[in-house]
Amino acid sequence: MAKAGESSFSDEIMESDIEFEGEVVEPGNDLPQKMGDPSVEVSEEMRDKAQLYKKKGVDALSEGKLNEAIEHLTEGILLNPTSAILYATRAGVFMKMKKPNAAIRDADAALQINPDSAKGYKSRGMAKAMLGKWEDAAHDLHLAAKLDFDEEIGAELKKVEPNVHKIKEHKKKYERLRKEREMKKADTERKRKRDEEVSAASAALKDGDVITIRSSNEFEAKLKAASSLSRLVILYFTATWCGPCRFMGPVYKSLAEKHRNVVFLKVDIDELGNVAHRWNVTSVPTFSFVINSKEIDKVVGADKAGLERKLAQHSSP
Repeated sequence: MAKAGESSFSDEIMESDIEFEGEVVEPGNDLPQKMGDPSVEVSEEMRDKAQLYKKKGVDALSEGKLNEAIEHLTEGILLNPTSAILYATRAGVFMKMKKPNAAIRDADAALQINPDSAKGYKSRGMAKAMLGKWEDAAHDLHLAAKLDFDEEIGAELKKVEPNVHKIKEHKKKYERLRKEREMKKADTERKRKRDEEVSAASAALKDGDVITIRSSNEFEAKLKAASSLSRLVILYFTATWCGPCRFMGPVYKSLAEKHRNVVFLKVDIDELGNVAHRWNVTSVPTFSFVINSKEIDKVVGADKAGLERKLAQHSSP
């Protein structure tokens, strides 16, 4: 039984070990084995001698003389570095010696010479499995099975595939956790931005005061701030020459002090005629009741009772 940690999905997601089936060996620090020179021109004589060394190597392998088998196969490779079968055969011996890295080097060489080498894929797949590289192992073993299936490949796949399945399930689990964490992070960021907007909006709106608007930009900014807080806004359109406005001014200020959750804005139509025109103001005083930048009601004239009634109606929870 072997364990391997999986923590690649995020630097902060917790680690969780997977219980893998099968034996896993340490890679080892052996020096790379001798490899043939692919630029060598191989004669028929060299090819024949290499074949003899291959036979000696296979015979030694059958007798369990692994080091001797390696020596013979290496001689054969040096004589004929274009033989994929020599590399693949030596890779198999390295597997018997539990030297997976050496086996992988030979299998790679065999596959470079012959991309359809079933023995190359088989040896590399089994070596990857020995190192606990289950997904890579399954990939190579399946290719080997397609090219030339044998019982040993089938048996190895039965060991490898359950581990690959565990890895897939593990990845699904942590992908789900990663998405959940990202969603939580996004929600936290949205809340943070919302809190900042609310804080900025609250600072821009002077609770309990009448805010005198000096520009169109300021007017739009106050409406936007009120909308972000879902506040009722009253627009008081007035003029310095308006007698009834002088009567309603103190009334409006008193109402602002009492209704601190309502935004009270004051607009001089002579200073901001474009704003008055946009809100269809034809006489003063005019009081427009606004929610989310849209007018929902209006009081025209110095109607103190009407203003108080409308305010009570629209400011109630």
